[in-house]
Amino acid sequence: MKLNFELVPDSCWYSNLRSLLPPGGWDIIRKKAYARANGRCMICGAKTARLEAHEQWSYDEDNAVQKLTGVIAICHACHEVIHIGRTQLMGREREASEHFMKVNNCTYAEYRKALGEANEAHRRRNQIPEWKLDLSVLKDLI
Repeated sequence: MKLNFELVPDSCWYSNLRSLLPPGGWDIIRKKAYARANGRCMICGAKTARLEAHEQWSYDEDNAVQKLTGVIAICHACHEVIHIGRTQLMGREREASEHFMKVNNCTYAEYRKALGEANEAHRRRNQIPEWKLDLSVLKDLI
């Protein structure tokens, strides 16, 4: 699937790259992502006047490592799908599910299956009390 859910473990909520970088660091990284995107969402390809920077993370559950893998520029609709938990809390799941199905050319049943798999991964990752951060990709982003 081109567009997937990225449910962040609860213990990692409210920590983001912006808060970890020195002043101005986040602006450098996000502006480079915007330049690479050239006015188009890097997931769905939609042309948009307002891109949002999204941090991509991988999770090594065996070693409890949360690794930054990149920062991309995406549209608001894709960002709402990626952070579906927050989107659900805001009452916008219907719009997000429609966007997910459109981008991935899939059915509602496939949407529900993918969401169930994401929730299961989230449940597993929440069993890990503390994640170590790997920000080694920053050298390539700045």
